Amino acid sequence: MVRRVAIVGCGLVGAKRARALGDSRLVAVADTEPDRARALAGQAEGCVAETDWRAVVKRPDVELVIVATTHDSLVPITQAAVEAGKHVLVEKPAARRPSELGAVAAAARERGVTVRVGFNHRFHPALRQARAMVEDGAVGPLMYVRARYGHGGRAGYEREWRARPEVAGGGELLDQGVHLIDLARWFAGDLALVAGHLGTFFWDMPVEDNAFVLLRSPAGRVAWLHASWTEWKNLFSFEVFGRAGKLQVDGLGGSYGPERLTHYRMRPEMGPPDTRDWEYPGDDPSWGEEYASFVEATLGRATANATLEDAAAALTIVQQAYGGARP
Repeated sequence: MVRRVAIVGCGLVGAKRARALGDSRLVAVADTEPDRARALAGQAEGCVAETDWRAVVKRPDVELVIVATTHDSLVPITQAAVEAGKHVLVEKPAARRPSELGAVAAAARERGVTVRVGFNHRFHPALRQARAMVEDGAVGPLMYVRARYGHGGRAGYEREWRARPEVAGGGELLDQGVHLIDLARWFAGDLALVAGHLGTFFWDMPVEDNAFVLLRSPAGRVAWLHASWTEWKNLFSFEVFGRAGKLQVDGLGGSYGPERLTHYRMRPEMGPPDTRDWEYPGDDPSWGEEYASFVEATLGRATANATLEDAAAALTIVQQAYGGARP
């Protein structure tokens, strides 16, 4: 069954989403920049380009809507698409604050449609394998997670929309840090903020360029996370520690380096662990895997996609950090 899709937001992420649609058909796109909308529409036969997203989400031939805009527009577009009876895949973080998601969730229940949130890191092969291994007991009972994620920005970064709190809703914690929060919850369960520190060390902007947070679950599991816009060499590192070993994911492909999973299995006599590595070369498959899983979710099947409840839980941690972590 070919699903008919509209994409709102034709920037870098919107273009990645368009390339990952598989057998679905892109029928309409919208962007405030006409040239960008036309360029993306030109990649799919018969696709219509619009500058008004309202015209796109109300189209009767559209079944699924992907929302890939700046943070301030995520909720109103998602809400309108849901009220039009469309299933929606909205990019992370889905909103600027958790309170913005309540009306969206209520509308989705009322209309009987599916909304999922684009935390595509859940679909990176190393992270998927790591989670499966944790569930299979490969590291024993989980103790804590330690993770780092960051890049160094680019010339003029302080003038981009991510540096404007009224548009972005926050800085690096809400940008890349929310991915780490979602992954930590995916592995360790519900988490709450214990402590945090937000700093603006380098970029001349009114939002943080570094975020450090310590989280804890009711069962005593801990997550220590650092997200940075001053990571001069792009970095992704996610470590899961159990009583019988450790799993470490490094890289996401591209500028973050080869994606790799390492299993360190503790020996009964302790000492140096047994070590096994897996590498995942080639293009990043997470976008296509996530979209395919989203389609399955619209059919009522259980999937690994992040829900609005997951997004609200991650945003609650972000909001707690913003409320008490600034010096």
